[in-house]
Amino acid sequence: TNVTAVLEFRLLGFSSSPHCQILLFTVVFVVYILTILGNIIIISVVTLEPQLHSPMYKFLKNLSFLEVCYTTTIVPKMLANLLAKSKTISFSGCMAQLYYFISLGATECYLLAVMAYDRFLAICEPLHYGVAMTTESYTRLAVGSWVTGVFTGFVPCLMVSRLHFCRYNLIDHFFCDISPLLKLSCSDTTVTEAVIFILSLLVLSSCFLLTLVSYLLIILRILKIPSASGKKNTFSTCSSHLMVVTIYYGTMISMYVRPTYNLSSELNKAVSVLYTVVTPLLNPVIYSLRNRAFKKALEKIV
Repeated sequence: TNVTAVLEFRLLGFSSSPHCQILLFTVVFVVYILTILGNIIIISVVTLEPQLHSPMYKFLKNLSFLEVCYTTTIVPKMLANLLAKSKTISFSGCMAQLYYFISLGATECYLLAVMAYDRFLAICEPLHYGVAMTTESYTRLAVGSWVTGVFTGFVPCLMVSRLHFCRYNLIDHFFCDISPLLKLSCSDTTVTEAVIFILSLLVLSSCFLLTLVSYLLIILRILKIPSASGKKNTFSTCSSHLMVVTIYYGTMISMYVRPTYNLSSELNKAVSVLYTVVTPLLNPVIYSLRNRAFKKALEKIV
């Protein structure tokens, strides 16, 4: 009976260390700008260079565009709150941020799994690669990843938005994430937690397992190559993607594939910074610096 409609939330962010706000703002702002520039460079180079119009680089272009959207969902509001005295966000704005965060995160899982499948075909079935990964096949996989990701975010966001929030509207986080919103609610969140846990398990674990199986088959194939240089050259074509997969899934599974949301708020924030701010910057760095064809295309365009 004491439930009141919450019209806005206050994001506490990193208020426990107010003396570091300016330093944190500077670091995050520089990382954000580098992330946007790095991913835009990848999109531009892949678009302008005909030699990079293969499915592998088209998937990479999709991933770069997704990273721009993903980090822009979180970081601008985070930067504004680091300098603002009133760190508020409207209820509808909070639910919108939560929806885009979940949808884009799920889309990244699907894209990473599809990219692993593409590498599997290229390395394990090279003679059939041109037939299996046609332009039509690439389009279906890419569009399917985006569409499935868009629908994945509906259920968690709908269930969280239907919870009751009683008087207290302080979110102990720098964005509207699932865990702090569940802690803030005065409703019984058992069903919501169970549904989100099952959905997270299905999305993250299934995509991770598909990626893992692809790379196990790739590794087995590489081990059969007689020369050491052949093994090295073959593995280099997928090592960048493997590094990105390891970083992304390691943080996401530790955060969301668990039945209860009982991590300390500071640890929750630290891990969240890793996959919302740092990982989107690592992607263009890893892919561009470790890819000879991309570096040659960049030099040619410049």
